[in-house]
Amino acid sequence: MKPSDTALDFSRLKTYSIKDRKSLVSKDDFTSVWTKGGGLSDFIASLPDILAGNDIKAVIQAIALAARNKRQVCFAMGGHVIKTGMNPVIIDLMEKKILTMISMNGSGIIHDLEVAYTGSTSEDVATSLGDGSFGMAKETSDLLNQAIETADKQSIGLGRAVGEMILAENLPYKHLSLNATGAKLNIPVTVHVAIGTDIIHMHPNFDAGACGKASLRDFKRFATQIADLENGVFINAGSAVIMPEVFLKAITLVRNIGQGIDDFTTVNLDFIRHYRPMTNVVNRPTLGKGKGYAIVGHHEILIPLIAAGIIESL
Repeated sequence: MKPSDTALDFSRLKTYSIKDRKSLVSKDDFTSVWTKGGGLSDFIASLPDILAGNDIKAVIQAIALAARNKRQVCFAMGGHVIKTGMNPVIIDLMEKKILTMISMNGSGIIHDLEVAYTGSTSEDVATSLGDGSFGMAKETSDLLNQAIETADKQSIGLGRAVGEMILAENLPYKHLSLNATGAKLNIPVTVHVAIGTDIIHMHPNFDAGACGKASLRDFKRFATQIADLENGVFINAGSAVIMPEVFLKAITLVRNIGQGIDDFTTVNLDFIRHYRPMTNVVNRPTLGKGKGYAIVGHHEILIPLIAAGIIESL
C-alpha cells in the first residue's frame, strides 16, 4: 500500500460555530489601559481578571475582609523576606492591626536582630565561607543566645524573648524589628527552629535544649492562633520547607482535638513554586470550603503591592 493511500479524508472534518463554544478568556476580563494621574486602587482594578491578576485582587479582598471582621491574618515567612527590605511594610500592617501573628524560621531572628543592631544584615557567604568566617559574628550569637537563655528562665517563646531583648538593649534600629514590634504591640511572633540550620548553632554558648523548648512554646502559640483561623487568612512568604510543615502540623493538631476550621484562605508568595508550600499551604489544608492561592513574584514587589491594596481597601 502506498503512503498516500493511508491519508485521512480531511473533508470529513466536523466544525461548529465559535459563537457556540465556551471560551476561557473574555474581553470583559481584559486589563484596562492606564490613565495618567490615577491612584493605586485604579491600578489594581485595572489588572485583568485572568490568572494572577484575578488572584492578587482576590487575595487583597480576602485579607481586607478578614481584617475588617477582626479575624486572624497570620503571616509566616522565611528570612529572605527581611533581606528584601520588607520589615517596614510588615510592621505597618502590624501597627494597623491587620496582621495578627508573625511566624518565621530560625534565620528570621538572625536577620531581624542584625537589622535592629546595625541597620544591616546578610553577609557575603561566598566570600566568608572560604576562610571559615561565615556565621562567626560575635554580637549576633551573643545577643540571640542571651535571648534563648532568658526564654528558658522565664518560660516564654523565642520570638517574644528576642523582641524583649531588642527593646531592653535599646538597639539603635529597634523600630525596624519585627520581633521588637511584636513584643511592643503584644502581637505573637513565633520562631520555629531546625537545629543545625542557623549560624548561632555553631557557637559554643548555644543551648540547644533551651532553644528547642522555647521554639516548642512558640509552636503551641502558633497552633493556638491557627485554631481561630476560620474566615481568616494564612500567608506563607518565602519559606520553602519549615513554615509549610509547621502550618500543616498545626492544622492537623487543631482538627484532631475537635476545633472546626475549614473555611479560610491560604496564600503562598514566592518567586518559584516549591512542592511543600503548594501542597501544605495552598492545596491540602483548604480542601472543602477554603481557597488557596499561589502568586509567583519577588517579595520586594508583591508584598508592598498587596499591603498597599489592603490599606486602600480598608
